[in-house]
Amino acid sequence: MAPAAFNSPVLSIEVEGHLGFLRLARPEAGNAMGPAFWSDLPLAVEALCEDDAVRCIVLTAEGKHFSVGLDLKAMAGSLVSPDGGGGTSSQASRNISLNRNIKSMQASISALAECRVPVIAAVHGWCIGGGVDLIAACDIRVASDDAKFSVREAKVAIVADIGSLQRLPKIIGAGHVAELALTGKDIDADRAATIGLVNHVAAGGAEGVAALARQIADEIAVNSPLAVEGTKAVLAANDGRTVAEGLEYVADFNTLYINSNDLIEAMTSFMEKRPGNYTGT
Repeated sequence: MAPAAFNSPVLSIEVEGHLGFLRLARPEAGNAMGPAFWSDLPLAVEALCEDDAVRCIVLTAEGKHFSVGLDLKAMAGSLVSPDGGGGTSSQASRNISLNRNIKSMQASISALAECRVPVIAAVHGWCIGGGVDLIAACDIRVASDDAKFSVREAKVAIVADIGSLQRLPKIIGAGHVAELALTGKDIDADRAATIGLVNHVAAGGAEGVAALARQIADEIAVNSPLAVEGTKAVLAANDGRTVAEGLEYVADFNTLYINSNDLIEAMTSFMEKRPGNYTGT
């Protein structure tokens, strides 16, 4: 069922058991990312993350394509001339407005990375520009065999500024990022899997990859939600830390959080040779 507090013309959310589903819902425009997308995405993520029942989120898209990226027509004014070009504001104030717009869009995408639970992106069809920014902020990515990816910004005279250039090097390596970003070339699902952009490739288009994403989400959701959320937090905390610093962080983390009812249940279920029934307490 959909949380009652959230309503959007371009996104939909739904909760089934321990899984949250976030869908790009502007299929008539190839799920292009216009103003409503940027404002509504963090609200959608917040609505799902605030539901204590949700242990994993699956990100999918309606229609033929995952996303064709930024809606250039709808967003042109905010990117090129935030005051519409006809005002009396100075270049400095226009630059400040543009900087704020960019940072707001960055924060919108970062909501996925900062979500307390893992997010799995299920990509089919085209995933271009902002679509790559979006999936790069997810924890796991899977694709249908018809998926195509492109860090397209250089081809439209933009430096990608919503997260791809920052997150992709940690996913696929600097050399692959440089090739994709400098050329703006398209790659297919097999190439995406080869370089590590996606974990798996599924047959069957949108339905096939959504089923695969749900299978992985189910595998996550049966585990202790405290351990899953803690693992995501510790992985994120590794950024900017040495191995020694990361080990110190996780030692402190587990000192605070390891003694849970879920740990007792894990030991009990192991001894009784049954699956664990975790409550997140």
